[in-house]
Amino acid sequence: MISEEDVNKRIAEMGAQISEDYAGKEIHLIAILKGSVFFACELAKRITIPVTIDFMSVSSYGNSRESSGIVKIAKDLDEPILDKEVLVVEDIIDSGKTLNHLKPMLESRNPASLHLCTLLSKPDRREVEVPVRYIGFEVPDEFVVGYGLDYAQKYRNLPYIGVAEEE
Repeated sequence: MISEEDVNKRIAEMGAQISEDYAGKEIHLIAILKGSVFFACELAKRITIPVTIDFMSVSSYGNSRESSGIVKIAKDLDEPILDKEVLVVEDIIDSGKTLNHLKPMLESRNPASLHLCTLLSKPDRREVEVPVRYIGFEVPDEFVVGYGLDYAQKYRNLPYIGVAEEE
């Protein structure tokens, strides 16, 4: 669906935009495990201002292709985000339910700012609107894998975005 070259080019563009938007500041990335790790690392390498990073493990899928709607936090942040410029980094925003649950929880911890960034957005699947500041690509309603996105923990390591087909 999206080639390795196109993914790398778009991440470079996003890194440049984030660096410009946060010029003179330090940005704190919160990578949502496991899917966003590939994207978050590549994005961080392309941001030219100081970057810190932390991780959360949040799930609403399990081994299914459909969101359960039940958001489970398996790993919370290691450090407080009080007064930090926070950018939550996701691999994909599908229904919006996970970030709709997560965003107010993080805002209650009083960061200086909190914005959302995603490699992929699937607007046709959106059930809850969430304000996303940085979007890599909008994709159609297909089950995508690669670049961190998985199906039952497989295919994350593909260097491009592909479509998983039913067997």
